Amino acid sequence: MYPTTLTQLARGNPFSAPLFTLQKTVEPETSSPVQKRRLAAAAVAETGNSCEFGSSKYYALCGFGGILSCGITHTAVVPLDLVKCRLQVDPVKYKSIFNGFSVTIREDGMRGLAKGWAPTFIGYSMQGLCKFGFYEVFKIWYGDLLGEENSYLWRTSLYLAASASAEFFADMALAPMEACKVRIQTQPGYANTLRECAPKMYAEEGIWAFYKGVVPLWMRQIPYTMMKFACFERTVELLYKYVVPKPRSECSKAEQLVVTFTAGYIAGVFCAIVSHPADSVVSVLNKEKGSTASQVLKKLGPKGVWKGLVARIIMIGTLTALQWFIYDSVKVYFRLPRPPPPEMPESLKKKLGLTE
Repeated sequence: MYPTTLTQLARGNPFSAPLFTLQKTVEPETSSPVQKRRLAAAAVAETGNSCEFGSSKYYALCGFGGILSCGITHTAVVPLDLVKCRLQVDPVKYKSIFNGFSVTIREDGMRGLAKGWAPTFIGYSMQGLCKFGFYEVFKIWYGDLLGEENSYLWRTSLYLAASASAEFFADMALAPMEACKVRIQTQPGYANTLRECAPKMYAEEGIWAFYKGVVPLWMRQIPYTMMKFACFERTVELLYKYVVPKPRSECSKAEQLVVTFTAGYIAGVFCAIVSHPADSVVSVLNKEKGSTASQVLKKLGPKGVWKGLVARIIMIGTLTALQWFIYDSVKVYFRLPRPPPPEMPESLKKKLGLTE
């Protein structure tokens, strides 16, 4: 029995650490070998899969799925991203989402809404490759370090650590193209294409021009990605446990993809809120020469960093849902192992006295 109601609530929190300790017990020896599982979410691959879970081919195809999911989706929302960036850097001229669209179309025409599409596609394709590919690598690696039981008990922390590690490298791949994209979108007349923008930036500021935004990118993207992956993983787990009326194994591929999309959208809303202040800093920093992140943050103030939040929630919610949908669809198409939601290992159930 738990001593208080608060203890019960704390233990029920899906993002909390376990509130109990495990006592080491001696397991009786068995004649048949027991197969080790990395994590319940990394269960043994079903027959018919094209490769083994955790193999080089598996990681490569996951990276390819990341390229498609991030490259396609971010390029598709370039018009909304352009207006969002302009709201952040020039709120006097661009007063709202609809006003931003009308001003942009009036000044640049419909083609003006597509400004920055090339660096967006290249940059976010590279980011997707590292983000999704390295996430799978780090999740399995950290899971092996923790062991089967701790991987289950601390699975939220495992998702957070794996996604943060992956995003650290993904942002280094994204930073140069993100700098070009923001410069094209927020400085009218500076450059209209990537071929114009990149050489001009290099001539003016050197290689630093492409990487001065990497620290604010880490500030924006690492919390965003941690929320994106951890919230998605736990939401999928909760949807199958409490909402979907049948086990995942009995759901069709289409039904599973609907769950994926729903969990992705829920995760996307939280992602947008968590990462928006840093996103505002990145937009202004890449527009203004010689500024630092702390200077921009002071200039924007507590209110200014939240400009464009509604546009970002709409964009990121849809974006994240589509990214997970595309990524999972790639796994389905290439017949990659898609393990079910985590389940408590039998050895842990025995230690907790949940089974005979």
